[in-house]
Amino acid sequence: MVTNRKKFQGVLNILSFNRHFYVIGLLVLAIALTVILLLKLPTIIVWITISAFVYGLVTPLLVSAYVYDFSGYYSFKWLQPHINDNASVKKIVNINAGFDETSFILQTKFPTSEIKVFDFYNKKQHTEPAIVRARNVSLTYPNTKQITTNKIPLKDHSTDLVFLLSAAHEIRNNKEKETFLKECKRICKPEGKIIMVEHLRDIPNFLAFSIGFTHFFSRKTWKNAFKNAGFSKIEEVKFTPFMSVFNCSN
Repeated sequence: MVTNRKKFQGVLNILSFNRHFYVIGLLVLAIALTVILLLKLPTIIVWITISAFVYGLVTPLLVSAYVYDFSGYYSFKWLQPHINDNASVKKIVNINAGFDETSFILQTKFPTSEIKVFDFYNKKQHTEPAIVRARNVSLTYPNTKQITTNKIPLKDHSTDLVFLLSAAHEIRNNKEKETFLKECKRICKPEGKIIMVEHLRDIPNFLAFSIGFTHFFSRKTWKNAFKNAGFSKIEEVKFTPFMSVFNCSN
């Protein structure tokens, strides 16, 4: 069981999984500087170009370090306001998209609970290089089961908590999101809830990730998806300016 994270593990993961973006970025910077020098453009253009690329390449790493290494995300203290009594939670489902850094930690937070882990990664649909690399280094929680987003192999009303931790945005199609969330609702007990944590397609994440913020979805998109899936109570609380915790129940 591994629950202790290495120093700067979060930002190192981001750098490792998305290294193709950094290689491409540095190549484009080199080409841009070559063109500027050949055209003998003013020095200020050189510095503006360098500054823009440094901002675009370094800022995501700084924000990722803040969110994943220094904010307490993996301590799960942010979860306390959403759960009245850990001991009353008997059955937990944790669903990931092929990269699981939370199931072992959840087991320590809920030692008397039964935890089932599902992975909805589909190599035909989820083709981003970052996901493929993440799967190669991810620890697998015992008895993790591969599923599709339209079928969770559990009985109706059997689960107290469903966790979707930085995973659901990998479902790119809105209809597929709704189908998946309907399945999550189906397996929840009447008093059960879904806890989802996601970056949003908003101003803070645009400033952090520039064009990369389009990989995430807006607050409106998520709330519509939950509403269309049948959830009547949808609460959002900011966890750092860059992430949101959605607490959704019947």
